[in-house]
Amino acid sequence: MKSEIRWFDLDSVRLHARSWQPDQSDPQKPTFLLYHGLSSNSATWKLVAQFLAEAGFPAIAVDQRGHGPSDKPESGYDFATVAGEVYQVMEQLAPRKLIAAGQSWGGNVMLETAVRYPRAALGYVFVDGGFLNLHGRGTWEQISVELRPPTLIGLPRAAIAERIGQMQPGWIPDGVEMTLGNFEIMDDDTVRPWLSLDRHMQILRALYDQDVENLFPQVREPVLICPAEQGPIPQSEKRSLVQRAAELIPQSEVVWFENTAHDIHVDRPKALAAAMIDFAKRVAPSE
Repeated sequence: MKSEIRWFDLDSVRLHARSWQPDQSDPQKPTFLLYHGLSSNSATWKLVAQFLAEAGFPAIAVDQRGHGPSDKPESGYDFATVAGEVYQVMEQLAPRKLIAAGQSWGGNVMLETAVRYPRAALGYVFVDGGFLNLHGRGTWEQISVELRPPTLIGLPRAAIAERIGQMQPGWIPDGVEMTLGNFEIMDDDTVRPWLSLDRHMQILRALYDQDVENLFPQVREPVLICPAEQGPIPQSEKRSLVQRAAELIPQSEVVWFENTAHDIHVDRPKALAAAMIDFAKRVAPSE
């Protein structure tokens, strides 16, 4: 397996990405295109990507605009723009067969991409996202306060690592290290989130305004929905959201991850990779 850094030069931004390639290439197997969630980073897909590559599936994880080492313009964090950038990445990877996966906000980005660019991928995987519907949880004023991120600029790296470990005591050390990739490490070993507060709030507002129920019936490709039992959304609410998505997306299936954190790809990478591989075998055309 070969791992390397690569860049995608798009119309208005340059995006950083990580690539994992199997030792032996098999054109029958699609490439997995992996997208992170809000204020996250491409390294969180590392272990899933390694399992995929070991099974013969190439995997590419992209840092979306504003995140990681990717470009950080002041605006352009709406769904039309970010979905358009997903499609530009897909075009650069053509003629590869693709399955696109997104976690949390990244899942909602994949939902938007599927509707705006039909047939761009063989299928989509929504990893505890894609069904997020903030509009039903209250007014924007309430949501903007409830989901506003804490101020972490200037905290020591060790303190952030300890905080992540306390929040997810079951994670392996790699899980903490991958999540630390959400931050730029400064010369004095303090941290600064790659995604600024202003850009974070722009994305949050886009999530609030996204009409997922209108988008679900327009998806033409098969979708694997992978919700986590744990996470910030109450279970009763999440199950209702997932059920609604499964009812309205024409070709969908649901695999629940019990006793699993919101970051399924970090918490249970092997199980998630296995579900994604099974999905790929069903949706990838055999020749």
